[in-house]
Amino acid sequence: MIQKSQNALLTGASRGIGKAIADGLEARDIPYLGQSTKGGDSLLASDFSRNSAAKLLWQEALDRSEGNIDILINNAGLFKASPLDQSHDEWCADWQETMMINLTASAELCRLAVRHWQERECSGRIVNIASRAANRGDSPQHWHYAASKGGMVAMTKTIARAYAAQDIYAFAICPGFTMTGMADDYLESRGGDKLLADIPLGRVAQPEEIASIALYCALDAPPSMTGAVLDANGASYVR
Repeated sequence: MIQKSQNALLTGASRGIGKAIADGLEARDIPYLGQSTKGGDSLLASDFSRNSAAKLLWQEALDRSEGNIDILINNAGLFKASPLDQSHDEWCADWQETMMINLTASAELCRLAVRHWQERECSGRIVNIASRAANRGDSPQHWHYAASKGGMVAMTKTIARAYAAQDIYAFAICPGFTMTGMADDYLESRGGDKLLADIPLGRVAQPEEIASIALYCALDAPPSMTGAVLDANGASYVR
């Protein structure tokens, strides 16, 4: 089990799944640094749509944790519709922004974390919050979102395979609809009850449910689980 002296970096910590993970870390007395786009309430400010934001966040997190980060949880994400019939330049701009926030920033942080653990010759854990869309796809207005989350899952598997022998472990979690601000807006836009009919469980997940899986991967999962991709979608997509 993780020792209390170790530190976590959590992105997207201000609401929803991220806030539930933060609450869970606090309940377990695990020191952590949380990120949000605007910061505030002890959160580090970092806008992942900007170049070098992830690198600067990592360095600030290291400085504040006495040079020791042992757990990285990539939860920050953008879910924004991009209609296919808008202008080509607008569609491409939406694609680039979503990739920057959902995939590129996470990749940069994963790289920095792996290098950090390699240089210190110590173990570390990465938990990437992906999406059901990584496996099932998403709506015609969300090509970019599905692609970014698919990339996150592939990246997680690659990290797990490459560095397991160095005691560096990686896990991906693929939630379906979860009762966050993003999910509320999407459910409303897609008809609410009709969309819920596609979920055999009959409801969307609560943030605390997804957080419990993330905390297990970050703190308790056995090393043999590295590379696992865990679904939590109310049986709306069963592989």
